[in-house]
Parts: sequence; structure tokens; C-alpha cells
Amino acid sequence: MKKDILGIKIDDVTMEEALEIALSFTKCDSAKTVYTPNAEIAMVALQDNEFLDILNQGDLVIPDGAGVVLASKIINNPLRQKVAGFDLSSSMLKDPRFHGKTFFFLGAKPGVAEKAVDMVKVSNPNLQVVGIQHGYFKEDETQQIIRTINNLQPDILFVGLGAPRQEKWIHTHKDHLNAKLIMGIGGTIDGLAGEVKRAPDVFVKWNLEWLYRLVKQPKRFGRMLNIPSFLCQAVRYRMKTKKQMS
Repeated sequence: MKKDILGIKIDDVTMEEALEIALSFTKCDSAKTVYTPNAEIAMVALQDNEFLDILNQGDLVIPDGAGVVLASKIINNPLRQKVAGFDLSSSMLKDPRFHGKTFFFLGAKPGVAEKAVDMVKVSNPNLQVVGIQHGYFKEDETQQIIRTINNLQPDILFVGLGAPRQEKWIHTHKDHLNAKLIMGIGGTIDGLAGEVKRAPDVFVKWNLEWLYRLVKQPKRFGRMLNIPSFLCQAVRYRMKTKKQMS
């Protein structure tokens, strides 16, 4: 069931439910899209109507971040739990239910996706990756990339071009892609390759992954301001709703 979080329709799912839905998508005849907005991305969507519309057309839109879940609670439309895009895509790569599925990686710098695949294969030798394409391609190369993907016909296409570029790319080309599930995965490829370290468990437990990323990547400070901005939007919505009801 989708819930309206400040205008963004987000699926109220657990990680296990998201995995089951993703698995069901791989059995569909037409491409299904999976988007993973966190509070930072959600705030961008509230300022970009095209992006917002694309997110709201997603077949599965998961709450990737504690900020989105907190905002849902502030506006009294609570989501059950955070479902991180990194964790969902990682699980798809390792879960035995996906062992017969084929993957295509699109994104990251040259050589990084290859490294990510090698590292995942250490824990899952059964991983079937049929193609890899780095994300530093020119617009006039897009059609050739689409032809390559279509020739390989992957069950799952991971697109890691960063938001909102990846979502707009997916939306523009999904009807011309021979893939069953197309998922925007942001920096997941870098994370799988070890190029970007994930926050230690203690940070994850206390929902402080954003703080760890900020310490490690201070240049993200400007983007991180979207997180409190999104929560402020939720507080204003709550106050407005409360006033209308009084």
C-alpha cells in the first residue's frame, strides 16, 4: 500500500515484502521500476515537478532513509520501517531466490562495477551478471547502450547514475528496454566495490548514517541540508493540518 508523504507516494513495505515484490517483478512481461528516495532526494522532488511525477509513477518506491520514516510519523501517516536501497539491491544480489536471475550494471566510474561484481561473487558465486556499462557516457551513446542491454535481456537492470538523473533516465527509456525490473540504485555500485565505505553498524542502529557520510564527505554538506528542510516541511504540514482541524 502506498502512503502519501508530502506528495510523494511511498510504499509502506518491510524489507522482506520489498524483496518479494522485486522477485515478482522479474516474472512480469513489461518493465517494472523501483525507486529509492531518502529525505535528501525527496526534498529535491518537492522542488522538481517532473522528478516528483516520475517517482509517483514508480511501481515500487521504498523509504530509503530514517528521515522519510520520521517525516511520515510527524504527519501522522507512519511508514513501518526504513528500507534502504543499498540493502535491497544487495539482498537481490545474494538472496538464493534471485540466483537464477540475470543482472546488468549501469553506473559508476569505469572499472568500479567490475570490482563490485568480483566482490559480490566472493559471497555469491552463483551471481549472473550479463553486462556492465560505466555511467560516464555521452548522451549520443545512449541508444547503443540500450541496444546492448536489449541484446543481453537482463532480468534486472541496476542504474546507478545518481538522483534525479537515474530516475529520469529510467523513465525516459523504460518502455524501450528489454529488462523486467529496472532499479535506481544511486551510489550502491561504489558501496559494493568498497569505493565508499558504509557507516558502521552503530551509526545505522541510531539512524546516523547521514552524519557518518558527512564526516567522510564534507562536500556533501550543501546536499545534506535537504534532510532538515524535508523534516521542516513535515512539521509545517502537521501544524497546518492541526490548525485546519481545530
